[in-house]
Amino acid sequence: MNSEIYFAGGCFWGTEHFMKQINGVLRTEVGYANGRKDISNPSYKQVCGNDTGFAETVKVEYDPQVVSLQLLLELYFKTIDPTTVNRQGNDCGTQYRTGIYYTSKEDLSVIQSAVSQLSKQYTEPIRIEVEPLTNFYKAEDHHQDYLGKNPNGYCHINPVLFELARKANSSEQIYKKPSEAKLRSTLTNRQYAVTQQNATEPAFDNEYWDEKREGIYVDITTGEPLFISSDKFDSGCGWPSFSKPITEDLLKEITDSSHGMVRTEVRSRIGNAHLGHVFNDGPSDRGGLRYCINSASLRFIPKDTMVSEGYGKYLPLLGK
Repeated sequence: MNSEIYFAGGCFWGTEHFMKQINGVLRTEVGYANGRKDISNPSYKQVCGNDTGFAETVKVEYDPQVVSLQLLLELYFKTIDPTTVNRQGNDCGTQYRTGIYYTSKEDLSVIQSAVSQLSKQYTEPIRIEVEPLTNFYKAEDHHQDYLGKNPNGYCHINPVLFELARKANSSEQIYKKPSEAKLRSTLTNRQYAVTQQNATEPAFDNEYWDEKREGIYVDITTGEPLFISSDKFDSGCGWPSFSKPITEDLLKEITDSSHGMVRTEVRSRIGNAHLGHVFNDGPSDRGGLRYCINSASLRFIPKDTMVSEGYGKYLPLLGK
């Protein structure tokens, strides 16, 4: 089910254009919100008179499976000065005040938490209205998608932020192997030994062998998705076991003749990180394979945070 939220952030031309760039935003509409109840369907000229109480506002309809409200809020904050009253950029007046107007009570706690976190970045008070939506009237047609129709039109938002919005949760995530120095500085000793030196962590003494929550497992070195929780099973071996990767091309298989055995090693495609081994003793009803993987080569992302961390498109794989 789609969700909606309303942002007032100064001139609605720029705020709408910014929101349109975000992956997961389905529709936008500019209009006038939370004004005097005795005025219906106000015009732009009326609102500019500064006595209607309406704020230039953008209605944002979005898919919460692709972009979270938390991310929308964090991006919105980048387009405003949250400490000013009735002003953004060169625009002054009550119609240019900042506000977040919600239609679902469940959104309030998310908004309040985000504003609270924002306040820690400023010494001055935050001046963003947080209120339920009381009224909203669509603005005149020539205001809709104004910057899309007039690329050189006035905008109070730095154009650099439009590119930031486009990349914030792009569905075309690019994964790259970090430098050796970066790996040494970001990985723990165990993670480095496993992924870069082919070490094996102790059975039953690793982070995810008994992990039962829904979510996704990604390469600790690159963030590339590798396994999904619905393919995880308890093999009794003491390491995370999966019946298959998300797709076969995510892994490389290499013959491993170490320790007097012949086994099939599996490594991540892009990071070339040692993950573990694959065996033919997995559940027959799942294809018969057991990908025995070191926890130290993985990072687990719970289902609840998959969207905010950029893995929302993999949620359907969980089957719910």
